[in-house]
Amino acid sequence: MTALTGFVLRHRLVVVLFWLALSAAGAATVTQTTDRLTWTFDLPGSPSDRAATVLAERAGVGAEDPVLLVVRAPTDLPGTAAGTAAGTVAGTAADATGRQGLERITAAVRATGPGGGARVVVPGPTTATPRTAVLSVLPSAGPKDPAAAGRALAAARDAAPAGWRVDATGIESLAGDGAPGGAGVLAETVVGATGALVVLVLVFASPLALVPLLTAAVSILTTFLLLLGLTALTSVNGIAQFLVALIGLGVAIDYSLLVVTRWREERARGTDPRTAVRVANRVAGRAVALSGITVCIGLLALVLLPMPAMRSFGYAGALIPLVSVAVAVTLVPVVLDVAGARLDRRRLPGLGRLGRRRRPAARPADGVAGWTRWARFVLRRRWAALAVGTALLVALALPALGLQPGDTRAAALATSGPARTGLDLLTGAGAPDGALTPIHVLVDTGPSATAGTTGGSAALADRLRAVPGVAQVIETPDAPGGRLLEVLPRDQSGTAAGNRTVRAVRTELDGDRAVLAVGGTGGGSVDFLDRVYGTFPALLAVVCAITFVLLLRAFRSVVLAVKAVALNLLSLGAAYGIMVTVWQHGHGSDLLWGTPATGAVPTWVPIMVFSFLFGLSMDYEVFLLSRMREARDAGAGTDEAVVEGMARTGRLVTSAALILFLAFLSMSAAPTTDVRVLATGLGAGILVDATIVRCLLVPSLVGVLGRGNWWLPGWLARLLRVPADGDGPARAALPAPASAHASGHDAAPDPARDPAPDPAQVGSSAASVD
Repeated sequence: MTALTGFVLRHRLVVVLFWLALSAAGAATVTQTTDRLTWTFDLPGSPSDRAATVLAERAGVGAEDPVLLVVRAPTDLPGTAAGTAAGTVAGTAADATGRQGLERITAAVRATGPGGGARVVVPGPTTATPRTAVLSVLPSAGPKDPAAAGRALAAARDAAPAGWRVDATGIESLAGDGAPGGAGVLAETVVGATGALVVLVLVFASPLALVPLLTAAVSILTTFLLLLGLTALTSVNGIAQFLVALIGLGVAIDYSLLVVTRWREERARGTDPRTAVRVANRVAGRAVALSGITVCIGLLALVLLPMPAMRSFGYAGALIPLVSVAVAVTLVPVVLDVAGARLDRRRLPGLGRLGRRRRPAARPADGVAGWTRWARFVLRRRWAALAVGTALLVALALPALGLQPGDTRAAALATSGPARTGLDLLTGAGAPDGALTPIHVLVDTGPSATAGTTGGSAALADRLRAVPGVAQVIETPDAPGGRLLEVLPRDQSGTAAGNRTVRAVRTELDGDRAVLAVGGTGGGSVDFLDRVYGTFPALLAVVCAITFVLLLRAFRSVVLAVKAVALNLLSLGAAYGIMVTVWQHGHGSDLLWGTPATGAVPTWVPIMVFSFLFGLSMDYEVFLLSRMREARDAGAGTDEAVVEGMARTGRLVTSAALILFLAFLSMSAAPTTDVRVLATGLGAGILVDATIVRCLLVPSLVGVLGRGNWWLPGWLARLLRVPADGDGPARAALPAPASAHASGHDAAPDPARDPAPDPAQVGSSAASVD
């Protein structure tokens, strides 16, 4: 890191022009990048994927959920059978007027499909309400047509006889109505950046607050440019743009904030600006690099999952911490060297005494005394603090035991709008909400079908009606490649009950050679759970093992590395528990977002929260433990190292966590419920980690373990090629512990008068991660 700092300071103009060029290119191509993103969650090679291919080729049916047209005949429909004319769409109604009206609507809707009549329209679920019928409009195979549902509804209304009413609903239309006018990624980034600027101004009270924000802008725009290149190599899911923009905003500011704060601390001791830049980048830069690597480890684990969308999150997500680290250790030192002292001398107008307190001539670090008192308070009551922190974390994590990955309930996708009106009419007429996500069964009716295997499609339909969880089975007219059966679960597919029905149907049809395909989105949900969550334990073990080895070498302590990983997992459990409480059970989602309980946590969200939060929440522990290790290497005892670490990182981590939380808060304004759930999990995890974990559990646990914190067997130290605690040359003389300022303890020599030796010659933690 020392060599890198020297290089960038010698080539300042080249560094600035390099990042300026990348940022400009990223800004110029951001629209092109977002246009090339996809929104699919396919599982290539899975049973659902193979079924979708067969259904598309032989029946012309696409992979999406259908649009349901709820048709209501007028109360004065002629004929004594008016009450059942529209309710028994299959054609057995005695009322000819009702049948003719439905036939007109059906023909008009079919004609809106590609090629004029290619659209598959089948009778929907039989309702219990008189004069109400449902048509199920299956998506056509081929490229997705966002306007198809609107054309089908318009055609149905035009063809409906006078006095008839037609409403439409469906999973996609409900999701679209659920967040009308949702903020786009640019608007959300601006909101998050505004909140971050307010926090930074309060921290610095000078134009220096703009430096971390500049870092974030450069990092995000550069990452979008790299994302454009990534789309040329592989498909990237559209959710990646939210992750890059908003997580990038928080991470880039965090890393820059750490370097700038350390530079300011060195300047406050009287160090000249150029030396302060070198010291800050040498020590804080290594902590930034370590933090960025831990974030990347969790994200790159997504590459191991058998799903292109999740892998794209891993590729795209790993770019932002890497770019943010590169900007923080190259561009930030140059900015501080060129303009840092001038920016920090200028007090922002209107801040009064706040600005004067933050001037470099002030005491070594803002907030040191307050965090020192807190650290000593925790250490005096270390066992009680440990018990309270553990109890809080366990209480928050307990609901996670009931976490149910699955699709959001239809009723929670939208609380108003035309699609919600259609849903209410559908369920109010007695139709099951599983009609929104039917199971498509394609039966071979040609000469190649094995005689006697099913006894015909009618006998097969009877078998399926007996399957637990199946509400109705509708036989449709023959498709070009066979007879299509629409199996309607009682419960929406993607929910726990709906998935059980999908599994039961698959089991019933397993081995039946007349069955060509068993498809539908419910099958995709089941395959996702089986494939992705089936590999999750192995993925978790790999990420924890790699992180443990990385932290072991960085902190030179088995205990600190184990503690960091264990507390990170507990923090992750608390984030899961909060998502279950707020969204799955609905204790807060309706109040904050106007959304009722989802009944499940979106299937892909727990994996994403793990991958991002495992690294993001580790950041603050890395900042804190790195400072403790640094104090320990300077000769401080364990308690003094705890106080030093808390005092020097307290204000920094609090500000960084608040900025990241604001970024996730702006993400929660996204136009989809799934992204809101993701934002809730990430924001909750960051708050838990920055408060309960860092303020209570880490200092109290380190205090309880005492000298045991620094244990590293000699053989392991030799294997890692690092000195064990207490081995090697004399420790470096580092800045006076914060405890000395606050309580009169002996202080270490001031580096401004007695510069620390090169880390390469001492066993510092900073050197160990170079």
